[in-house]
Amino acid sequence: MKLDGKAGYPDVEMLIGGKWVMADSRPVYDPCSGEVIGERAHAGTDHLDEAVDAARVGMRAWWELGPAGREAVMVKAAALLRERVEEIARIITLEEGKTLREARGEILRAASYIEWDAHEGRRLYGRIVPSTDDYQLAVHRRPVGLVAGFSPWNFPIGSPTRKIGGALAAGCGVILKAAEDTPGAARQLVQAFVDAGIPDGALSLVFGDPPAISEHLLAHPEVRMITFTGSVAVGKHLAALAGAEMKPALMELGGHCPVFVSATADVAAAARSTAMVKTMNAGQVCVSPTRFFVEDAAFDAFADGMVAAAGALRLGSGLDEATEMGPLINRRRLDSISGLVAEAQIVGAKLLAGGAQVDRPGNFYPLTVLADVPDDARIMREEPFGPVALLVRVRDVDEAIERANSVSYGLAGYAFTNSARDMQRLSTRLEVGNLAINHLMASDADLPFGGVKDSGLGREGGAEGPLNHTVVKTVSTLFPDAK
Repeated sequence: MKLDGKAGYPDVEMLIGGKWVMADSRPVYDPCSGEVIGERAHAGTDHLDEAVDAARVGMRAWWELGPAGREAVMVKAAALLRERVEEIARIITLEEGKTLREARGEILRAASYIEWDAHEGRRLYGRIVPSTDDYQLAVHRRPVGLVAGFSPWNFPIGSPTRKIGGALAAGCGVILKAAEDTPGAARQLVQAFVDAGIPDGALSLVFGDPPAISEHLLAHPEVRMITFTGSVAVGKHLAALAGAEMKPALMELGGHCPVFVSATADVAAAARSTAMVKTMNAGQVCVSPTRFFVEDAAFDAFADGMVAAAGALRLGSGLDEATEMGPLINRRRLDSISGLVAEAQIVGAKLLAGGAQVDRPGNFYPLTVLADVPDDARIMREEPFGPVALLVRVRDVDEAIERANSVSYGLAGYAFTNSARDMQRLSTRLEVGNLAINHLMASDADLPFGGVKDSGLGREGGAEGPLNHTVVKTVSTLFPDAK
Protein backbone atom coordinates (compact mmCIF):
# COMPACT_ATOMS: atom_id res chain seq x y z
CA MET A 1 0.00 0.00 0.00
CA LYS A 2 1.73 3.18 -1.19
CA LEU A 3 1.22 6.24 0.99
CA ASP A 4 0.80 9.15 -1.39
CA GLY A 5 -1.72 11.95 -1.75
CA LYS A 6 -2.69 14.46 0.90
CA ALA A 7 -1.22 13.95 4.37
CA GLY A 8 -0.51 10.26 3.83
CA TYR A 9 -3.77 9.17 2.21
CA PRO A 10 -3.08 5.78 0.57
CA ASP A 11 -3.64 4.93 -3.05
CA VAL A 12 -6.26 2.20 -2.73
CA GLU A 13 -5.95 -1.20 -4.37
CA MET A 14 -8.42 -4.07 -4.70
CA LEU A 15 -7.91 -7.48 -3.10
CA ILE A 16 -8.55 -10.38 -5.46
CA GLY A 17 -7.52 -13.93 -4.66
CA GLY A 18 -5.23 -12.77 -1.88
CA LYS A 19 -3.36 -10.27 -4.10
CA TRP A 20 -3.56 -6.47 -4.03
CA VAL A 21 -4.36 -5.10 -7.49
CA MET A 22 -4.31 -1.54 -8.86
CA ALA A 23 -6.19 -1.18 -12.16
CA ASP A 24 -7.72 1.70 -14.15
CA SER A 25 -7.28 4.16 -11.27
CA ARG A 26 -9.82 6.88 -10.44
CA PRO A 27 -9.49 9.94 -8.14
CA VAL A 28 -10.57 10.18 -4.50
CA TYR A 29 -11.64 13.62 -3.20
CA ASP A 30 -11.47 15.41 0.13
CA PRO A 31 -14.99 16.78 0.86
CA CYS A 32 -13.52 19.48 3.08
CA SER A 33 -11.55 21.10 0.24
CA GLY A 34 -12.66 19.41 -2.96
CA GLU A 35 -9.05 18.47 -3.73
CA VAL A 36 -7.89 15.12 -5.08
CA ILE A 37 -6.13 13.25 -2.28
CA GLY A 38 -5.45 9.86 -3.86
CA GLU A 39 -6.38 7.21 -6.39
CA ARG A 40 -8.38 4.01 -6.17
CA ALA A 41 -8.64 0.94 -8.36
CA HIS A 42 -11.60 0.33 -10.67
CA ALA A 43 -12.74 -3.23 -11.44
CA GLY A 44 -13.67 -4.70 -14.78
CA THR A 45 -15.68 -7.89 -15.26
CA ASP A 46 -12.45 -9.88 -15.51
CA HIS A 47 -11.54 -8.81 -11.96
CA LEU A 48 -14.98 -9.89 -10.72
CA ASP A 49 -14.66 -13.30 -12.35
CA GLU A 50 -11.20 -13.72 -10.83
CA ALA A 51 -12.64 -12.93 -7.40
CA VAL A 52 -15.40 -15.52 -7.86
CA ASP A 53 -12.93 -18.16 -9.06
CA ALA A 54 -10.67 -17.50 -6.08
CA ALA A 55 -13.63 -17.78 -3.71
CA ARG A 56 -14.23 -21.41 -4.72
CA VAL A 57 -10.94 -22.41 -3.12
CA GLY A 58 -10.93 -19.74 -0.41
CA MET A 59 -14.38 -20.59 0.92
CA ARG A 60 -13.51 -24.26 1.31
CA ALA A 61 -10.34 -23.38 3.22
CA TRP A 62 -12.32 -20.95 5.40
CA TRP A 63 -15.00 -23.56 6.15
CA GLU A 64 -12.43 -26.21 6.97
CA LEU A 65 -10.94 -24.00 9.70
CA GLY A 66 -14.05 -24.81 11.70
CA PRO A 67 -15.95 -22.44 14.02
CA ALA A 68 -13.05 -22.04 16.47
CA GLY A 69 -10.53 -21.35 13.72
CA ARG A 70 -12.76 -18.79 12.03
CA GLU A 71 -13.42 -17.16 15.39
CA ALA A 72 -9.68 -16.82 16.05
CA VAL A 73 -9.02 -15.08 12.71
CA MET A 74 -11.91 -12.68 13.17
CA VAL A 75 -10.98 -11.78 16.74
CA LYS A 76 -7.41 -11.08 15.61
CA ALA A 77 -8.71 -8.82 12.80
CA ALA A 78 -10.75 -6.87 15.36
CA ALA A 79 -7.68 -6.47 17.56
CA LEU A 80 -5.68 -5.14 14.60
CA LEU A 81 -8.34 -2.51 13.92
CA ARG A 82 -8.06 -1.32 17.51
CA GLU A 83 -4.27 -1.14 17.25
CA ARG A 84 -4.48 0.90 14.04
CA VAL A 85 -7.31 3.19 15.11
CA GLU A 86 -5.42 6.48 14.71
CA GLU A 87 -4.10 5.68 11.23
CA ILE A 88 -7.48 4.49 9.98
CA ALA A 89 -9.37 7.39 11.60
CA ARG A 90 -7.26 9.88 9.68
CA ILE A 91 -8.02 8.08 6.41
CA ILE A 92 -11.77 8.12 7.15
CA THR A 93 -11.74 11.82 7.98
CA LEU A 94 -9.80 12.71 4.84
CA GLU A 95 -12.09 10.82 2.48
CA GLU A 96 -15.48 11.15 4.18
CA GLY A 97 -15.29 14.38 6.19
CA LYS A 98 -16.49 13.26 9.63
CA THR A 99 -14.53 14.33 12.68
CA LEU A 100 -11.63 12.29 14.00
CA ARG A 101 -13.64 11.65 17.16
CA GLU A 102 -16.48 10.12 15.17
CA ALA A 103 -14.06 8.17 12.98
CA ARG A 104 -12.36 6.64 16.01
CA GLY A 105 -15.74 5.67 17.45
CA GLU A 106 -16.78 4.06 14.17
CA ILE A 107 -13.61 1.95 14.05
CA LEU A 108 -14.05 0.74 17.63
CA ARG A 109 -17.71 -0.14 16.94
CA ALA A 110 -16.60 -2.02 13.82
CA ALA A 111 -14.18 -4.05 15.94
CA SER A 112 -16.98 -4.88 18.38
CA TYR A 113 -19.22 -6.01 15.49
CA ILE A 114 -16.53 -8.39 14.24
CA GLU A 115 -15.97 -9.83 17.70
CA TRP A 116 -19.68 -10.38 18.30
CA ASP A 117 -20.12 -12.14 14.94
CA ALA A 118 -16.97 -14.21 15.54
CA HIS A 119 -18.29 -15.55 18.83
CA GLU A 120 -21.84 -15.96 17.53
CA GLY A 121 -20.52 -18.10 14.68
CA ARG A 122 -19.80 -20.82 17.26
CA ARG A 123 -23.48 -20.87 18.23
CA LEU A 124 -25.09 -21.59 14.85
CA TYR A 125 -26.64 -24.73 16.21
CA GLY A 126 -28.86 -27.18 14.40
CA ARG A 127 -31.19 -29.50 16.27
CA ILE A 128 -32.26 -33.12 16.62
CA VAL A 129 -35.99 -33.65 16.25
CA PRO A 130 -37.50 -36.39 18.46
CA SER A 131 -38.46 -39.51 16.51
CA THR A 132 -38.52 -43.31 16.85
CA ASP A 133 -35.48 -45.46 17.53
CA ASP A 134 -35.32 -46.33 13.83
CA TYR A 135 -34.87 -42.75 12.63
CA GLN A 136 -32.69 -39.77 13.29
CA LEU A 137 -34.16 -36.45 12.22
CA ALA A 138 -31.60 -33.63 12.16
CA VAL A 139 -31.73 -29.99 11.11
CA HIS A 140 -28.40 -28.47 10.05
CA ARG A 141 -27.33 -24.87 9.44
CA ARG A 142 -25.00 -24.46 6.47
CA PRO A 143 -23.43 -21.35 4.92
CA VAL A 144 -25.50 -19.93 2.08
CA GLY A 145 -22.38 -19.68 -0.10
CA LEU A 146 -20.59 -16.76 -1.72
CA VAL A 147 -22.04 -13.39 -0.65
CA ALA A 148 -21.79 -10.15 -2.62
CA GLY A 149 -21.83 -7.24 -0.16
CA PHE A 150 -22.41 -3.60 -1.17
CA SER A 151 -21.59 -0.93 1.41
CA PRO A 152 -22.18 2.88 1.42
CA TRP A 153 -19.85 5.83 1.95
CA ASN A 154 -21.35 7.31 5.12
CA PHE A 155 -19.92 4.62 7.43
CA PRO A 156 -16.93 3.52 5.38
CA ILE A 157 -15.67 0.94 7.86
CA GLY A 158 -18.73 0.29 10.04
CA SER A 159 -21.04 -0.75 7.22
CA PRO A 160 -18.53 -3.00 5.40
CA THR A 161 -17.95 -4.72 8.73
CA ARG A 162 -21.63 -5.62 8.88
CA LYS A 163 -21.38 -7.09 5.36
CA ILE A 164 -18.28 -9.11 6.20
CA GLY A 165 -18.81 -10.17 9.80
CA GLY A 166 -22.07 -12.10 9.67
CA ALA A 167 -21.17 -13.83 6.41
CA LEU A 168 -17.69 -14.92 7.50
CA ALA A 169 -18.98 -16.10 10.88
CA ALA A 170 -21.45 -18.36 9.08
CA GLY A 171 -18.63 -19.83 6.97
CA CYS A 172 -19.45 -17.95 3.75
CA GLY A 173 -17.06 -16.24 1.39
CA VAL A 174 -17.48 -12.53 0.63
CA ILE A 175 -16.86 -10.23 -2.30
CA LEU A 176 -17.16 -6.72 -0.87
CA LYS A 177 -17.97 -3.86 -3.24
CA ALA A 178 -17.19 -0.86 -1.06
CA ALA A 179 -18.08 2.77 -1.80
CA GLU A 180 -16.00 4.54 -4.41
CA ASP A 181 -16.11 7.84 -2.50
CA THR A 182 -14.54 6.28 0.61
CA PRO A 183 -12.34 3.35 -0.45
CA GLY A 184 -9.46 3.81 1.99
CA ALA A 185 -11.31 2.67 5.10
CA ALA A 186 -12.59 -0.50 3.44
CA ARG A 187 -9.07 -1.27 2.28
CA GLN A 188 -7.82 -0.96 5.86
CA LEU A 189 -10.61 -3.25 7.11
CA VAL A 190 -9.79 -5.95 4.57
CA GLN A 191 -6.05 -5.55 5.31
CA ALA A 192 -6.79 -6.41 8.94
CA PHE A 193 -8.39 -9.70 7.87
CA VAL A 194 -5.47 -10.47 5.54
CA ASP A 195 -2.98 -9.82 8.33
CA ALA A 196 -5.10 -11.96 10.68
CA GLY A 197 -4.67 -14.94 8.35
CA ILE A 198 -7.89 -15.29 6.35
CA PRO A 199 -7.38 -17.76 3.47
CA ASP A 200 -6.76 -16.28 0.04
CA GLY A 201 -10.01 -15.85 -1.86
CA ALA A 202 -12.34 -16.12 1.13
CA LEU A 203 -12.60 -12.31 1.14
CA SER A 204 -12.16 -10.01 -1.86
CA LEU A 205 -12.50 -6.23 -2.19
CA VAL A 206 -13.48 -4.41 -5.38
CA PHE A 207 -14.48 -0.92 -6.50
CA GLY A 208 -16.01 0.23 -9.75
CA ASP A 209 -19.24 1.02 -11.56
CA PRO A 210 -21.98 0.01 -9.07
CA PRO A 211 -24.68 -1.04 -11.60
CA ALA A 212 -22.22 -3.02 -13.69
CA ILE A 213 -20.73 -4.80 -10.68
CA SER A 214 -24.08 -5.62 -9.07
CA GLU A 215 -25.62 -6.94 -12.28
CA HIS A 216 -22.57 -9.07 -13.09
CA LEU A 217 -22.23 -10.58 -9.62
CA LEU A 218 -25.94 -11.19 -9.12
CA ALA A 219 -26.16 -13.05 -12.41
CA HIS A 220 -23.16 -15.23 -11.57
CA PRO A 221 -24.26 -18.73 -10.51
CA GLU A 222 -21.54 -18.94 -7.84
CA VAL A 223 -22.88 -15.87 -5.99
CA ARG A 224 -25.69 -17.05 -3.73
CA MET A 225 -26.71 -13.96 -1.73
CA ILE A 226 -26.56 -10.17 -1.80
CA THR A 227 -26.37 -7.73 1.11
CA PHE A 228 -26.79 -4.01 0.50
CA THR A 229 -26.95 -0.78 2.47
CA GLY A 230 -28.07 2.32 0.60
CA SER A 231 -31.03 4.11 -0.93
CA VAL A 232 -34.52 2.67 -1.24
CA ALA A 233 -34.53 3.04 -5.04
CA VAL A 234 -31.27 1.15 -5.55
CA GLY A 235 -32.22 -1.43 -2.93
CA LYS A 236 -35.50 -2.23 -4.68
CA HIS A 237 -33.68 -2.58 -7.99
CA LEU A 238 -31.11 -4.98 -6.53
CA ALA A 239 -33.79 -6.96 -4.68
CA ALA A 240 -35.64 -7.37 -7.99
CA LEU A 241 -32.47 -8.64 -9.69
CA ALA A 242 -31.89 -11.06 -6.81
CA GLY A 243 -35.47 -12.26 -6.98
CA ALA A 244 -35.13 -13.00 -10.68
CA GLU A 245 -32.14 -15.21 -9.81
CA MET A 246 -33.91 -16.76 -6.77
CA LYS A 247 -31.23 -15.47 -4.42
CA PRO A 248 -31.81 -14.08 -0.91
CA ALA A 249 -31.27 -10.36 -0.40
CA LEU A 250 -30.56 -8.58 2.87
CA MET A 251 -31.43 -4.88 2.47
CA GLU A 252 -30.74 -2.07 4.96
CA LEU A 253 -32.25 0.95 3.26
CA GLY A 254 -33.22 4.55 4.00
CA GLY A 255 -34.54 6.08 7.19
CA HIS A 256 -36.37 9.41 7.80
CA CYS A 257 -36.60 8.72 11.46
CA PRO A 258 -39.37 10.13 13.67
CA VAL A 259 -38.87 11.49 17.18
CA PHE A 260 -41.70 11.99 19.66
CA VAL A 261 -41.10 14.61 22.36
CA SER A 262 -43.61 14.64 25.20
CA ALA A 263 -44.28 17.55 27.52
CA THR A 264 -43.58 15.08 30.36
CA ALA A 265 -39.93 14.71 29.30
CA ASP A 266 -36.92 16.84 30.17
CA VAL A 267 -37.43 18.92 27.05
CA ALA A 268 -34.19 20.92 27.28
CA ALA A 269 -32.13 17.75 27.66
CA ALA A 270 -33.98 16.12 24.75
CA ALA A 271 -33.19 19.12 22.54
CA ARG A 272 -29.50 19.06 23.46
CA SER A 273 -29.04 15.34 22.91
CA THR A 274 -30.97 15.15 19.65
CA ALA A 275 -29.15 18.19 18.26
CA MET A 276 -25.83 16.51 19.03
CA VAL A 277 -26.85 13.25 17.35
CA LYS A 278 -28.41 15.14 14.44
CA THR A 279 -24.99 16.63 13.63
CA MET A 280 -23.13 13.32 13.69
CA ASN A 281 -21.61 12.72 10.27
CA ALA A 282 -23.31 15.97 9.20
CA GLY A 283 -26.68 14.23 9.45
CA GLN A 284 -25.69 11.72 6.76
CA VAL A 285 -26.90 8.75 8.80
CA CYS A 286 -29.84 6.50 7.98
CA VAL A 287 -30.90 6.46 11.66
CA SER A 288 -30.46 10.20 12.17
CA PRO A 289 -33.40 11.78 14.07
CA THR A 290 -35.16 13.99 11.52
CA ARG A 291 -38.95 14.35 11.89
CA PHE A 292 -39.64 15.75 15.36
CA PHE A 293 -43.24 15.41 16.54
CA VAL A 294 -43.38 17.64 19.62
CA GLU A 295 -46.36 18.06 21.93
CA ASP A 296 -47.65 21.61 21.72
CA ALA A 297 -46.89 22.44 25.36
CA ALA A 298 -43.23 21.53 24.81
CA PHE A 299 -42.81 22.89 21.30
CA ASP A 300 -41.39 26.36 21.98
CA ALA A 301 -38.87 25.15 24.58
CA PHE A 302 -37.72 22.33 22.33
CA ALA A 303 -37.38 24.65 19.32
CA ASP A 304 -35.39 27.14 21.38
CA GLY A 305 -33.01 24.38 22.47
CA MET A 306 -32.44 23.21 18.90
CA VAL A 307 -31.83 26.76 17.66
CA ALA A 308 -29.35 27.40 20.47
CA ALA A 309 -27.47 24.23 19.59
CA ALA A 310 -27.37 25.21 15.93
CA GLY A 311 -25.98 28.63 16.76
CA ALA A 312 -23.20 27.22 18.94
CA LEU A 313 -22.10 24.51 16.52
CA ARG A 314 -18.48 24.60 15.33
CA LEU A 315 -18.08 23.60 11.65
CA GLY A 316 -14.72 22.84 10.10
CA SER A 317 -12.24 20.21 9.04
CA GLY A 318 -12.67 16.89 10.77
CA LEU A 319 -8.91 16.83 11.34
CA ASP A 320 -9.32 19.72 13.80
CA GLU A 321 -10.14 18.23 17.21
CA ALA A 322 -12.26 21.30 18.02
CA THR A 323 -14.61 20.69 15.07
CA GLU A 324 -18.08 19.45 15.98
CA MET A 325 -19.44 18.90 12.45
CA GLY A 326 -17.60 18.37 9.19
CA PRO A 327 -18.71 18.80 5.56
CA LEU A 328 -21.19 16.86 3.46
CA ILE A 329 -19.66 14.18 1.27
CA ASN A 330 -20.03 15.97 -2.08
CA ARG A 331 -21.71 18.76 -4.02
CA ARG A 332 -24.65 16.53 -4.95
CA ARG A 333 -25.61 16.18 -1.29
CA LEU A 334 -25.27 19.93 -0.80
CA ASP A 335 -27.52 20.75 -3.75
CA SER A 336 -30.12 18.14 -2.77
CA ILE A 337 -30.48 19.41 0.81
CA SER A 338 -30.53 23.05 -0.28
CA GLY A 339 -33.36 22.30 -2.71
CA LEU A 340 -35.46 20.43 -0.15
CA VAL A 341 -35.09 23.21 2.44
CA ALA A 342 -36.00 25.91 -0.08
CA GLU A 343 -39.09 24.00 -1.24
CA ALA A 344 -40.24 23.48 2.36
CA GLN A 345 -40.19 27.22 3.00
CA ILE A 346 -42.20 27.87 -0.15
CA VAL A 347 -45.01 25.62 1.13
CA GLY A 348 -45.07 27.20 4.60
CA ALA A 349 -42.25 25.87 6.80
CA LYS A 350 -40.60 28.45 9.06
CA LEU A 351 -36.81 28.68 9.01
CA LEU A 352 -35.49 28.96 12.58
CA ALA A 353 -31.78 28.31 11.98
CA GLY A 354 -29.37 27.64 9.14
CA GLY A 355 -30.85 27.16 5.69
CA ALA A 356 -27.97 28.21 3.40
CA GLN A 357 -24.61 26.85 2.34
CA VAL A 358 -21.73 28.10 4.45
CA ASP A 359 -19.57 30.63 2.60
CA ARG A 360 -16.26 28.77 2.66
CA PRO A 361 -14.49 26.14 0.54
CA GLY A 362 -15.84 22.62 0.80
CA ASN A 363 -19.31 21.09 1.11
CA PHE A 364 -20.40 22.73 4.37
CA TYR A 365 -24.05 23.10 5.35
CA PRO A 366 -25.15 24.26 8.82
CA LEU A 367 -27.51 22.56 11.23
CA THR A 368 -30.86 23.75 9.89
CA VAL A 369 -34.09 23.87 11.91
CA LEU A 370 -37.48 24.14 10.20
CA ALA A 371 -40.69 24.55 12.21
CA ASP A 372 -44.34 23.79 11.41
CA VAL A 373 -43.38 21.82 8.31
CA PRO A 374 -46.49 20.80 6.31
CA ASP A 375 -47.04 17.09 5.78
CA ASP A 376 -47.11 17.59 2.02
CA ALA A 377 -43.67 19.23 1.91
CA ARG A 378 -41.32 17.00 -0.09
CA ILE A 379 -38.79 17.05 2.75
CA MET A 380 -41.38 15.35 4.98
CA ARG A 381 -41.78 12.51 2.45
CA GLU A 382 -38.17 12.13 1.28
CA GLU A 383 -35.18 11.53 3.55
CA PRO A 384 -33.00 14.68 3.45
CA PHE A 385 -29.89 12.77 4.63
CA GLY A 386 -28.23 15.84 6.06
CA PRO A 387 -28.19 18.20 9.07
CA VAL A 388 -31.86 19.22 8.89
CA ALA A 389 -34.35 18.97 11.79
CA LEU A 390 -38.07 19.16 10.94
CA LEU A 391 -40.26 20.31 13.86
CA VAL A 392 -44.00 19.56 13.88
CA ARG A 393 -46.57 20.33 16.59
CA VAL A 394 -48.85 17.47 17.75
CA ARG A 395 -51.59 17.12 20.34
CA ASP A 396 -50.40 13.81 21.81
CA VAL A 397 -48.59 10.55 21.17
CA ASP A 398 -51.47 9.15 19.12
CA GLU A 399 -51.23 11.96 16.57
CA ALA A 400 -47.46 11.63 16.54
CA ILE A 401 -47.65 7.90 15.77
CA GLU A 402 -50.21 8.39 13.01
CA ARG A 403 -48.13 11.06 11.29
CA ALA A 404 -44.86 9.23 11.82
CA ASN A 405 -46.30 6.08 10.22
CA SER A 406 -47.64 7.99 7.21
CA VAL A 407 -44.40 7.66 5.21
CA SER A 408 -43.01 4.55 3.53
CA TYR A 409 -39.90 4.46 5.74
CA GLY A 410 -39.59 2.38 8.91
CA LEU A 411 -35.97 2.06 10.03
CA ALA A 412 -35.53 3.68 13.45
CA GLY A 413 -37.59 5.84 15.78
CA TYR A 414 -36.99 7.72 19.03
CA ALA A 415 -39.08 9.08 21.87
CA PHE A 416 -38.60 11.21 24.97
CA THR A 417 -41.37 10.73 27.50
CA ASN A 418 -41.94 9.86 31.15
CA SER A 419 -45.37 8.41 30.43
CA ALA A 420 -45.68 4.61 30.62
CA ARG A 421 -48.77 4.87 28.39
CA ASP A 422 -46.75 6.70 25.72
CA MET A 423 -43.99 4.09 25.91
CA GLN A 424 -46.41 1.21 25.50
CA ARG A 425 -48.21 2.77 22.54
CA LEU A 426 -44.97 3.60 20.79
CA SER A 427 -43.62 0.09 21.38
CA THR A 428 -46.65 -1.57 19.84
CA ARG A 429 -47.76 0.90 17.15
CA LEU A 430 -44.76 2.81 15.76
CA GLU A 431 -43.77 1.15 12.47
CA VAL A 432 -39.98 0.91 12.78
CA GLY A 433 -37.42 -1.85 13.09
CA ASN A 434 -35.56 -0.14 15.95
CA LEU A 435 -37.07 2.04 18.68
CA ALA A 436 -35.08 3.92 21.35
CA ILE A 437 -36.99 5.52 24.24
CA ASN A 438 -35.32 8.26 26.30
CA HIS A 439 -31.99 7.72 24.57
CA LEU A 440 -30.61 7.72 21.01
CA MET A 441 -28.80 4.41 20.46
CA ALA A 442 -30.42 2.70 17.47
CA SER A 443 -27.92 -0.13 16.99
CA ASP A 444 -25.29 -2.16 18.81
CA ALA A 445 -23.27 -5.30 18.09
CA ASP A 446 -25.51 -7.65 20.06
CA LEU A 447 -28.80 -6.27 18.65
CA PRO A 448 -30.40 -7.05 15.29
CA PHE A 449 -30.60 -4.00 13.03
CA GLY A 450 -32.84 -3.35 10.05
CA GLY A 451 -36.09 -1.80 8.93
CA VAL A 452 -39.68 -2.46 7.92
CA LYS A 453 -41.67 -1.25 4.92
CA ASP A 454 -39.38 0.45 2.38
CA SER A 455 -36.52 0.55 4.89
CA GLY A 456 -35.40 -2.97 4.22
CA LEU A 457 -35.48 -6.74 4.48
CA GLY A 458 -33.67 -8.95 6.98
CA ARG A 459 -31.38 -8.03 9.83
CA GLU A 460 -27.68 -7.48 10.41
CA GLY A 461 -26.12 -7.75 13.86
CA GLY A 462 -27.13 -9.74 16.90
CA ALA A 463 -27.77 -13.47 16.67
CA GLU A 464 -29.66 -12.79 13.45
CA GLY A 465 -26.55 -11.52 11.63
CA PRO A 466 -24.72 -14.84 11.09
CA LEU A 467 -28.02 -16.75 11.09
CA ASN A 468 -29.28 -14.83 8.06
CA HIS A 469 -26.26 -16.04 6.07
CA THR A 470 -27.20 -19.70 6.47
CA VAL A 471 -29.57 -22.13 4.83
CA VAL A 472 -31.43 -24.97 6.54
CA LYS A 473 -30.71 -28.55 5.58
CA THR A 474 -32.86 -31.36 6.95
CA VAL A 475 -31.32 -34.83 7.16
CA SER A 476 -33.51 -37.83 8.00
CA THR A 477 -31.75 -41.15 8.45
CA LEU A 478 -33.30 -44.61 8.61
CA PHE A 479 -30.80 -46.88 10.34
CA PRO A 480 -30.54 -50.09 8.28
CA ASP A 481 -29.81 -52.27 11.28
CA ALA A 482 -32.72 -50.94 13.32
CA LYS A 483 -34.79 -53.69 14.96
